[in-house]
Amino acid sequence: MNARDAFLRACTLDVAVRKPGNVSVHSAGHRMQAQQFLDSAQAAAGPLFERGSGVGERIEGAVRASWAAAGCNTNLGIVLLCAPLAVAVERHGEATPAALEAVLSMLDLDDARAAYRGIAQANPGGLGSAEAEDVHAEPGVGLRAGMALAADRDLIARQYRDGYADVFARVPPAPPEGRPEAAVQAVYLDWLGTFPDSHIVRKHGIAVAQTVMAVAQRWRARAAAGEALDGSPEFAAWDEALKSRGINPGTTADLTVATLMLSFLRAGGTDRDNSPLAPAV
Repeated sequence: MNARDAFLRACTLDVAVRKPGNVSVHSAGHRMQAQQFLDSAQAAAGPLFERGSGVGERIEGAVRASWAAAGCNTNLGIVLLCAPLAVAVERHGEATPAALEAVLSMLDLDDARAAYRGIAQANPGGLGSAEAEDVHAEPGVGLRAGMALAADRDLIARQYRDGYADVFARVPPAPPEGRPEAAVQAVYLDWLGTFPDSHIVRKHGIAVAQTVMAVAQRWRARAAAGEALDGSPEFAAWDEALKSRGINPGTTADLTVATLMLSFLRAGGTDRDNSPLAPAV
């Protein structure tokens, strides 16, 4: 599986499996449908895997293409996380910590300018403004340095600062295949049960995010004990309850996609074959 296929497969699984608070084929939410996420993933794949493009250029192009396909912000966080992975595989043939660090260390002002334009266009919920390196202004530092300034309040920015250490620590030993529900939910609940979701914090505050994190920890323990969560009406009810309150662990979903993409790449993904993706579902 090449890098483009790994990305699209991860995006497909993102909506194929029930992940409480997020849009899936099982449950729409937040005025969005699963098909919008699938359409935006297909649209984003072109710019994300445009050979020779920089990280910032890929981010801006993928956001623009996603908006044209879906008409809303479905995948900004996914694009931000997956663009450096795509470049690492293209330039180094793999997405190891060392290869990714080589990409992140070279991010410059041009990357920041393009990425900021993409972020501003996506206009994610709760974005607001920042005292330093506001995405609506001309950047004064490279993209990684700009992300580092937001790393304490945003988990995606933290990955840029820390070389994706949190992501690499959560890559499952084997990619989810066959019936992937349990594997995907395990990754999602690990993220949600460990960190307050940045998107929830921005929109609802830290107390709400911590409450969601505590509930996720209980479900994580139940899953680890062997419970099939998809068979639980209570699990589905939690999903619907979060959506009814407008609570979307969107950052957690974005990080889940990046983690799954890395899992597929670790299992043998390369960028040597750029053939079109076979149907993922």
